[in-house]
Amino acid sequence: MKTTIEQNPLYDSVRTELDAPQFSVSAVSWGAIFAGAAGAAALSLILLILGTGLGFSSVSPWANDGVSATTFGISTIVWVTFTQLLAAGMGGYLAGRLRAKWIDVHTDEVYFRDTAHGFLAWCVATLATAVLLSSVAGAIVSGGAKVGASVAGGVASSAVMAGAGAAAANADSTSGESSNGLMRYALDGLFRPNMNANTAMQGSAQSTLNPAQNTAVPMAEVTRIFMNAIRTGDLPAEDVQYVGQVVAQHTGLTQEEAQQRVTETFTRVKTTLSEAETAARKTADDARKASAYAAIWLFISLLIGAFIASFAATFGGRQRDL
Repeated sequence: MKTTIEQNPLYDSVRTELDAPQFSVSAVSWGAIFAGAAGAAALSLILLILGTGLGFSSVSPWANDGVSATTFGISTIVWVTFTQLLAAGMGGYLAGRLRAKWIDVHTDEVYFRDTAHGFLAWCVATLATAVLLSSVAGAIVSGGAKVGASVAGGVASSAVMAGAGAAAANADSTSGESSNGLMRYALDGLFRPNMNANTAMQGSAQSTLNPAQNTAVPMAEVTRIFMNAIRTGDLPAEDVQYVGQVVAQHTGLTQEEAQQRVTETFTRVKTTLSEAETAARKTADDARKASAYAAIWLFISLLIGAFIASFAATFGGRQRDL
C-alpha cells in the first residue's frame, strides 16, 4: 500500500509543491545581513567615539601628568578588541535572529547558514566602517612609518641646509628678525669678537668694526665650508687654517686661538647634528614599531570579531527556532 501511495502522481505533485520553497528561494537573507551589519557598524562608531574621548582625557602634554605611552597603547589595544567583540557579537546575533526560518532543512544546514549570515554581516560592517574611517586607518597603518622614514632619511641634510640657507639669507641682516638655527648660532659664536683685544685696541679703526656688517661675506663662505666638511665627515687642515685666518681678522684673536675656536665650533656642530640624527632615527624606529604593532593587533581583533559574529549568529538562530 505504501508503494502505491508513493507512486501516485498526486503524491508527487504535493511533494514537489512542499519542496519548492527550499529550492526556489535563496538561502541568503540579505535583509538580515544588512540589518546586523548596520547595528554592528553603528555600535562600533559609538564605541570608537567613546574610546577617543576616554583616550584624550587620560593623556596630557605636561610631564609627569596623565598615563604613560605604554599604558595608553595597551589601553587602546584592549578597547579596540572590546569594541570588536561587542559590535561583532551584536551584528552576528541580529543577522542570525532575523533570518527567515526554513522548513524541512537539516540541522547541520541551518547551523551553517546561520554561521554564514553572521560572517557576512561582519564583512559588510567591517567594510562600511573602513570606508567611514579610512583616514584613521591610513594614519595607523602608514602615517607613522612614512613620517618617521622621511625624518630619518633627511634629518642631517635638512638641518644643514636649513642652517646654511638661513645664514646666507640673513648674513646682512642687523635686526635679528628670526632664529636661524644651529648653523647660524654656531657661526655667530665663531665670529664673536675678542673683547680683551678690542679693549686694548680701543680708539683704533679695528675696534669700530660692526660684526653684522663685516662678517656677512665670510660667514656665508664659512657656512659652505662647514657644510662640505659635514658631508665628507671631517674638516681639512687647510680649511681650518683658512677659516682661522678669517676669524682672526674679524675677532682680534691670534691665529692659534682662531684655529682652536674653529675646530671646537665645527666639532660642536657635528656632534649636535649627529645626536639629532640619532634621535630622529630612534623616533622613526619607534614609529615603525608602533605602526607594526597597531596593524598586528588590528588584524587579531578583526579576526576575533569574525569568529564572534559567526558564533553569535548561531546563538541567535537557536533563539529564533525555539
